[in-house]
Order: sequence, then structure tokens, then C-alpha cells
Amino acid sequence: MTTTEPAPPAPADQRSELVAALRAAVDGAVHDDPLHRGLYSTDASNYRVVPEVVVVPRDVDDARAALDTARRLGAPVTTRGAGTSIAGNSIGPGVVIDFSRHVNRILELDPEARTARVEPGVIMSDLQRAARPHGLRFGPDPSTQNRATFGGMIGNNACGPHAVAYGRTADNVASLDVVDGTGRSFTAGRGSLDVVPGLDRLVSANLATIRTELGRFKRQVSGYSLEHLLPENGTDLAKMLVGSEGTLVTVLGATVDLVPVPSAPVLVALGYPDMAAAADAVPAVLAHAPLAVEGIDARLVDVVRRHHGPQAVPELPPGGGWLLVEVGGHDDADALDNARRLAADSGTDAVAVVPAGPQADALWRIRADGAGLGGRTPSGAQGWPGWEDAAVPPEKLGAYLRDFEALMADHGVDGLLYGHFGDGCMHVRIDMPLQSPEGIAPSRDFLVASAELVTSYGGSLSGEHGDGRARSELLPLMYSGEMIDLFGKVKTLFDPAEQLNPGVLVRPAPLDADLRRPYARPLPPVPGGFTFHEDGGDLTTAVHRCTGVGKCRSDNSAAGGFMCPSYRATKDEKDVTRGRARILQELANGSLVTDVRSPAVHASLDLCLSCKACSSDCPAGVDMARYKSEVLHRSYRRRLRPVNHYALGWLPRWSRLITQVPAVTRLVNAVLGVRPVARLVMRAGGMDPRRQMVGFATERFSRWARGNAQVASAPTPGGEARPRQVLLWADSFSETLDGAGARAMVRVLREAGYEVLVPDEQACCGLTWISTGQLDGARRQLERTMAVLGPFAVNGVPIIGVEPSCTAVLRDDLLDLFPDDPRARSIAEGTYTLAELLTAPAPLGPGEDWQPPSLEGVEVVAQPHCHHHSVMGWEADAAVLARAGATVTRLAGCCGLAGNFGMEKGHYEVSVQVAENALLPALREAGPEAVYLADGYSCRTQGEQLAGRHGIHLAQLLAGERR
Repeated sequence: MTTTEPAPPAPADQRSELVAALRAAVDGAVHDDPLHRGLYSTDASNYRVVPEVVVVPRDVDDARAALDTARRLGAPVTTRGAGTSIAGNSIGPGVVIDFSRHVNRILELDPEARTARVEPGVIMSDLQRAARPHGLRFGPDPSTQNRATFGGMIGNNACGPHAVAYGRTADNVASLDVVDGTGRSFTAGRGSLDVVPGLDRLVSANLATIRTELGRFKRQVSGYSLEHLLPENGTDLAKMLVGSEGTLVTVLGATVDLVPVPSAPVLVALGYPDMAAAADAVPAVLAHAPLAVEGIDARLVDVVRRHHGPQAVPELPPGGGWLLVEVGGHDDADALDNARRLAADSGTDAVAVVPAGPQADALWRIRADGAGLGGRTPSGAQGWPGWEDAAVPPEKLGAYLRDFEALMADHGVDGLLYGHFGDGCMHVRIDMPLQSPEGIAPSRDFLVASAELVTSYGGSLSGEHGDGRARSELLPLMYSGEMIDLFGKVKTLFDPAEQLNPGVLVRPAPLDADLRRPYARPLPPVPGGFTFHEDGGDLTTAVHRCTGVGKCRSDNSAAGGFMCPSYRATKDEKDVTRGRARILQELANGSLVTDVRSPAVHASLDLCLSCKACSSDCPAGVDMARYKSEVLHRSYRRRLRPVNHYALGWLPRWSRLITQVPAVTRLVNAVLGVRPVARLVMRAGGMDPRRQMVGFATERFSRWARGNAQVASAPTPGGEARPRQVLLWADSFSETLDGAGARAMVRVLREAGYEVLVPDEQACCGLTWISTGQLDGARRQLERTMAVLGPFAVNGVPIIGVEPSCTAVLRDDLLDLFPDDPRARSIAEGTYTLAELLTAPAPLGPGEDWQPPSLEGVEVVAQPHCHHHSVMGWEADAAVLARAGATVTRLAGCCGLAGNFGMEKGHYEVSVQVAENALLPALREAGPEAVYLADGYSCRTQGEQLAGRHGIHLAQLLAGERR
């Protein structure tokens, strides 16, 4: 019998007592508000369990105090790091302890012993960076390594691509400092089980069961790995506790082994007709002792192309499925020889040998983003975890895959397959019908059938992510009754009160209990708002794009990404894209967060810079900037708004009024140039008085254009553009605040051989209305803009934008606000940045005869605007600068001003901290002759106000300007 309804919360008086006791005992943060309980109610799984309280300890002693308090009051405890557990391993009903924010020190790194001592919140990639100068690394490397914490990796026995060479986390842990459910603190290691009374006797009494059912192949990680307690395996308690998912002990520290970094890895891409055929070749490949053997499907590669563009996928050999095999050697030549010998035995002629470098990195990124990109099936349906990482012995993988694909077809579900083929471990997100309670039963039937299939091949329900809430109920299909009983006895020895991560592994909750998505209410469009047409017109479906894989928690700038700058500044879960999505999912659930105007909703969105980086960097395609705009629209529609929405949201309106008469413009600039007056005005407008007031243009661009460009009215419908005609669109920022870039663009376009037209009417994209959630106003602005620009676009005249954020509105937001208007599609498809035009092939581009002016010897510090990065991409700009010969330092990450965000009261400190992520250090390090290149008006403003560096637009640089 199963219980599918969500579990009820604890009584309020019990929670109050628990919270009071924790606050008295713990120095770190103790949260019991709806915001934080919602943030920690789910992980990367299908489940939702709302905790009573969240503790963020300051140090290990703080964590001990929290554990002692919870144990004394009988409260369940679940610990977590990055919270990306796919099986529902890191959520629980009582106290959730988050180690990731503070308990994250590397305590010691011993290069001679090749060991490191770490706290549970240490991110794996941080240890890799620390060990790299010594030529060392931690062997296993899950795809989430840039946000995965060691506590989570130990809890789930994480593996990753290189586990085929280095083993699982369990194989690389020397000792663990732990506290069990009785409060006993001890160091678990090899050689003795006396630290847990009764454990030695229990193992001795069940030797035959352990030897026959456990440790049959490398990726058998389901259940407790009691095989490590066998005498022939060294009675290693530390290794046995790895993978116990926080149900036996809480890990407070670990000593881990390190391995040498391969000196010359080479990637071999092998193409096969399909994934099963690729799996058939694995045994022959393993004979060559590779470092990694990964499998990817052609359909996953197609998703990458659609999501990131064709340039994101290097050329692959022909095939419908590929093995990506990494081999090493003593040096480059030896590694290449090993690669060739492996390819000769691979059973395919479709081979590409890729040395270490950008092309190999791009192929590995396809695999690393699989968990997020696989969240959408080829048909566009939402793919769910639940059967995420089953494993079989590698020699059986091909046959298993054929049967598994047939099983999916029989149940009418689909998913993108990829995984660690060298270890027989498969990953897949499946479009089970979890959008409503009616889909729970068929989803359960499929999961049970999948478990029966994998066990028929001698496989494991889990190959690296643990059983959690998703698979613990299915363990009796894999193990005998004697083994299940043994697991229960082990649990009793360590945690007799069953307070540690209850409902997991032993006496588990049903796999269809506490599901998140089926109980989410639809949030259909409201008048004037975004349509969310790609998500069936439902905000609930849109926010459930977030699958919790947590890429937003990593330092995305290391990979050239921009995502979640506020989280990099605060390290608070509420300020990460995933956390914001979780609160919006709670809004859809309606039990904890009940209203769109809830303080929890607005607190989670407050520090979102609306940078849109998640729309491109998030592998699941979350667009938090759009969600924030929609929430603000729904919250304040037909209501009085915060004053900054009028002051900054209507900035184009005010700037048009101020710049209408030049004498008035000069007067306003003079008055606002007096700091006391400016501070008063800024306070009255809801802005931070530490900011400087912007200056208004004394000559509008349109006024300048009448004497320097061809002002054109809308062409007649059905007309044809003359060759080399382009329409230069000056947005409100370029029109009334800083027209230098637009003026330079006229010159550059003419020199490139274009006839430059300027529309005879001003057209505003409504960006500031969008960013403040005034979507009715944005629609009115865009209706007018489509009337002005639409005829040019429909008649084939390319539209060239000046300001990246405004150009991005025409390329992206316009389509969702007006999905059925053909003018919107024509404008979106016909709008370009300057660099896109200059690098386009003929007849759109200037042709190969055009050369940019030489920038040899010019040092450029380039700050791509976030919207430029996320919507258009900055590759064309990089290509123009490279062709011109400039020396470019390309920054990754937001400047921190982000339009109205950094000007608003309450955002100044975070805005400055975001600027310190990349922009300000780069400007301080750059020489005085270096050019600060920033197409975005906000980016130029931030550089000027915080670093005293005047930025210029790409057009100005190409026109010969340097300052």
C-alpha cells in the first residue's frame, strides 16, 4: 500500500520549541520562515518534503550542537551540501543542516602522502584547484564537481567519468570523522569495528549473505556496502559508510586520497549506429585501460545544438551514438599511440582523435550538461529523474539498453540516454506523466518494471547517486529478505531512534510519496503578462524547468558563463537561480507560499539582477529574469507600485521630456550635478544616494542624425530593400543618454559599404518597463516599436541595434509578449548586433574584402553585457576584435549595475560585490592605456562610477576612438 499525499507538517508548538532550542545552542543561522523552509524543501529529485527548520552552522562545533539539540528533542536530521541529490537523498521533515556555506575548509593537503583533510562543505573543484599545483587530484569527478560538496559525494558514493580509472568515492576515502544517531563521535577507518558495539558480531554472523549479494561489480552501490567490512577487504568502516546517505552517521570531516594528474590525456570519439551498439564495444575498449569511457546519444547532441547553437558542438564522427574515451600516456606521443591502438580495437571506422584543448573541453561540456539538457526530451516534454543512474556489469550494457528502450516504448515514455558506459552506468531523464496526480500510478508502474529489468541483468538500482526516496522501496527486488533484514539491523546499531534521514534505505517511504510536481497548481497567463508560449502558457510549467542540478551554484565565470552573479556575492541559497525557482514552485504548490505577493517570493527575487544569464547558461533553460518580471507584473497590476518603478521603470519617458529642449537638458544636468540635490532626488526616487546621477544628452541622436544620416519613413508593404541597406535603431539609452556609440556606428557601417537608414520616429523596446514588471506598459511601448520597425523588417531591411539589452528584447522578450504577431517574428529574425552584421557572410555581411581597422597593440578589457552574452552571444564580437588584432581580456560575469538593479535602494553593496567578481579587479590590473570596451550603457556607467574608467562601444573602438 502506498501513500501518495504529501506528509503533514509537525504541530506549531513542537516546531517553536525546536527552533528556540536550536537558536540557543547554535551560533549560525537558524531559519523557520516560509522562505527558507521552501528553499530546502526539495533537491534535484522529484520530491518535496518541507523541513521544520534549516540550520546553517558556522563550524563543526556548531553542527555538533545542532545534532545534539535535534537528538535530544527527537527531531529528524538531514544534512546536505549543494543539495543536488537526484534521488531525494538530501531533504527531510525535521532539521536540515546545510554545510556548504561555512563548513567548507580544506584543513590539510599533504602532497607526499597524497592525502587531503576536508570539511563536508568543501566543493570538489576547490580541492582540485588546491591539489593541481602538486600534480594531484581527487580521482572521481562527477559532472557536478564545480558545486558538489564532499559531504554529498560521500553520502551518495559519487563517481563520475573517471571512476573507471580511479574508482568511486568509497575507493578514495581513507577515514571519516562522524557522529552517529546515538551521539557517538568517532573516526571511521580500517581494521576495527569496535567503535560501533555489535557491528563486528553482526558482520561475522552474515558473512555468506554479504559475500554472495554485495560487491558483485563496481557500480553496485544500492543499499549499504557491507562488503567493505569483510576481513578480506580490510574491515574498512569508512568505505562502508560512504554511500549510506546520511542514514547512519553525519560526516563532519574526511581524509581522502589523491592521485597524480594524467600528464597527456587524449580524447577519442567513436561513432556507432546507436547507443546500444556503442555499449557493445565497451569491453574491447576497457581492455586498453582508459581513463574514462562515456556514452552520449545523437539526440542529446541535437539538444545541445538547439540550446547553445551549432558552434557548441565540435565535429563528431558519423553515428547515432558515441563513446567518448579518454586515454593517457607518459607523454603526448605515447597517449596518441594508445589512442590509435584503442581505436583499432573499437569496432568502428568512425573515429576522431582529439588532443586536450578547447575541442575536447567542448565535448566534455556536452556530457557535463547532460543532467540539465536531458531534462527536456526531443519532443520538448519535461524529463524527470527517478530512474536516473541504474547500472549493470559493462559486458551486459548493450543488451540491457535494447531491453530498456523497448520498455520505455511499451510504457509510452521517452528520454535522452547518456552515461558512464565504462562502468555500465546509464543516466536518463524520462517524461513520466507527473504533471498531475493521475500520472503517479503509471509512473510507478514504469519504475517497478525498470527495477525488475535491471535486476534481471544482475544490475544495481543505483550506480552512483544513491537510492534515496526514489529507489529505496525497490531494494527488495534486488536483494534477498535476509539482506534487507541485515540492512535494518545495521541501521539500528548506528541510529536506533531512526532520526537520521528517515524514510531512506531502511523502512523507506513509498517511492510515490511526497512527489513535488503532481501537486503544483497551474498558474495560467494573466492579462498583459508574458505568455510562456514555450511552456504551454503556464508559469508553473515554466518554473518547473528547474530540475535542481545546481549549475547556478558554481563559479560559471570559470567556463565563460555569467549565471547567478548575486549568489557569487552572497553565497545564500535564496540568491541562486535554483533557490528562486524553488520558491516559485512553492507558490505553485500553494501550501507554504500562498500568494504571489508573499514576502518569501519577493525576498527570493529581490537580488535577482535580471541578467538573463540563466536563460543560456542554465542547461534546463530557466529564465529567471522573465519569471521575476512576471511576478512583479502580477503583484502590482492595478496597484500602487514602489516609487523606483516609476523613477527607473519610466526612465525613457523622463529622459525624453528632459532632452526635448537642449536648454532644459543643460539646466537639469547642472542642478543634478550638485551632489546634495542629486542625493535628495535619488532618495525620493527609491535609489541609493551613494550612486551618481546619470547625465542626459544635450543633443539627441535623432537630432544629430538629421544632418548626418538618411532618415527614412516606413517602407511600403511589399517593397524590397535595396542592397546594402541597413536600419540603425537607436534605443532610448542611445537616443537620450549616450549617443556616442550610435554616432560611431553610422560611420563604421558606411565605411563597411552600407547605406545607413535611421527611422523617422523614436522606438523604445520597453526594457525598463519589463525589468520592473510593468508589462502592460512594455506592451504599449513594443506595439509602437513594431509599428516603426516592423515594415523595415518585413521588407528585408536588417535592423542593427546599439544597446545590447534593448537588442535582446527584440530578439527574445518580444516573441513571448507577442507570439502570434508576424511583425514580432520578422523583427526578431531581422535584428542584429554590429558584430553579427560585420561577421555575417554575404549578402548580409560586408564581404571578405572588408577589413576592420587595425587594433594591433591595443589592449582591450571587454565586459560583454549579460543580455548580449545570453541572447545574442559574444562570439561575433570576439571574432571582429581578433580579426583586428586587438589583445583582449574578455570578462565573464555581470558588471553588477544591471540596469535599474544597482541604482535601487538596498542593492548597492551587492552591486559593488558583483563588480568585484571580475570587472573591478580587471580594471585595476589593466594599464592606463587599456581600452574599457562595454557596449552596455549600464556596464559603462558601473565602470565609470566605481573605477573611474570611461567605457566605449565597439563601434567607437572601430571608429578609432580609445577613450
